[in-house]
Amino acid sequence: MKPLLDIKNLRVEFGSEAQPFKAVDGLDLFIEQGEVVGIVGESGSGKSVTSLALMGLIDFPGRVRADQMEFDGRDLLKMKDKERRQLLGKDIAMIFQDPMTSLNPCYTVAFQLMETLRLHQGGKEKDLRAKALALLKQVDIPDPERRMDAYPHQLSGGMSQRVMVAIAIACNPRLLIADEPTTALDVTVQAQMLELLLQLQRERGMALMLITHDLAVVAQTAKRVVVMYAGQVLETGTVPEIFDTPKHPYTQALLAALPEHNLGKARLQTIPGVVPGLHDRPTGCLLSPRCSYATGRCQTERPQLQGQANARVRCHFPLDARGVPGNGWQATQTDQAA
Repeated sequence: MKPLLDIKNLRVEFGSEAQPFKAVDGLDLFIEQGEVVGIVGESGSGKSVTSLALMGLIDFPGRVRADQMEFDGRDLLKMKDKERRQLLGKDIAMIFQDPMTSLNPCYTVAFQLMETLRLHQGGKEKDLRAKALALLKQVDIPDPERRMDAYPHQLSGGMSQRVMVAIAIACNPRLLIADEPTTALDVTVQAQMLELLLQLQRERGMALMLITHDLAVVAQTAKRVVVMYAGQVLETGTVPEIFDTPKHPYTQALLAALPEHNLGKARLQTIPGVVPGLHDRPTGCLLSPRCSYATGRCQTERPQLQGQANARVRCHFPLDARGVPGNGWQATQTDQAA
């Protein structure tokens, strides 16, 4: 059976053709029907840009190219604008990062919910309002009848995010993209929001693409993890594979920086340096300036994704079960020392 979403060699570039900035650089991604996939990486890794490209929200001078971007066997890049508009928001929906700025401040909650329903389903005003009210109840908004006529500035961050979820699920999407859905929410509300998303995912059988920089969120919610860095996929695998036996040094470093791995220490472990930009992009492995295992080969030769479809790693010297680089890495250290 083909995946619900199947993307091959996605590239998103900004700037001039002569000197482009590759925000997404050759990304391969698939999501099965009803699957929960976590996309993780630090800021600047290309996670949100990937989702915006999928939703058709990259405007000029941005450029989106891919060998394949199929949803349910239909190529999104080859669709006409009208056909794509009918699909997006209905079969593919998205919850954006900041709930406080994602809602239109000029319109009531009811208007914004009914607008989505009207566009994709049509119907009488009375019926649309009844459906909107039912959606607010489904996402557990207190006193939903009164909130229907509230404006976004009259809602808390948690309630605004619940309204965003209600809008996203209004047309029963088959794929829901949640871009940092717990951003700007306090810890207790974050837990409630994740529980709500998973409950809706199970009840509706939809696929969920969860974008986050919080590894704890992924551990609680996802079945499979995609680790991104500087626009590239560095590692993919199931949650146990990624958390118990990471194959990429970047994944290992992210896990080492978690507070629970630094108990009793004066300082948290960190990854030195920053994600490369346009003018400091390495020739070889994009992580090489920040990687403690980097060799001369890493600095000159860009690694390719290797492994099976569900477990792949982009590294010349993938880590073994002990967390030590393999594939002849030790020999390169001996040669360098000599």
